[in-house]
Amino acid sequence: MTEQAGRLKRLMGRFGRVSRPIESELSTASASTEIEKQIERYVNMANMDRSLKEMMAVDGAIGAAVVDYTSGMALGTLGSSNELDLQVAAAGNTEVVRAKLRTIDQLGLNEDIEDILITLYGQYHIIRPMTGQRSKGLFLYLALDRDRANLALARHRLKAIEQDLEV
Repeated sequence: MTEQAGRLKRLMGRFGRVSRPIESELSTASASTEIEKQIERYVNMANMDRSLKEMMAVDGAIGAAVVDYTSGMALGTLGSSNELDLQVAAAGNTEVVRAKLRTIDQLGLNEDIEDILITLYGQYHIIRPMTGQRSKGLFLYLALDRDRANLALARHRLKAIEQDLEV
């Protein structure tokens, strides 16, 4: 059994089973590229799930998402509120990020967005573009109940989560 196949077997035990066709190919050397892709998908899904859970652990969190701002699609969401449609929020906040990036470009600023804060009467919405080499074009979105949230701590936690997340 190849090293990659062994890694996939271990991941299967941690994250669940893979499909029968992949499992039957574990011993074939020609499938090592597919196996590596399968491993990467499992690891990325696990990292994103863990990051969404960490975002929701922030005091006052009511919704969290990882969003691709090139397409406006949420790659992952987690929320505790029926009032907040995270798919709609992902699409709408994509427009906010695009507009700000366009403005920075038009102003000729040599700057990147650290985060964007939208303050409502009852909520805070934090948008944090990801800066990792493989995560360009993505942002983290966190919606908070204003009465229960500590904004400074939430921004600090979101920064740490962004630095740890690889998508």
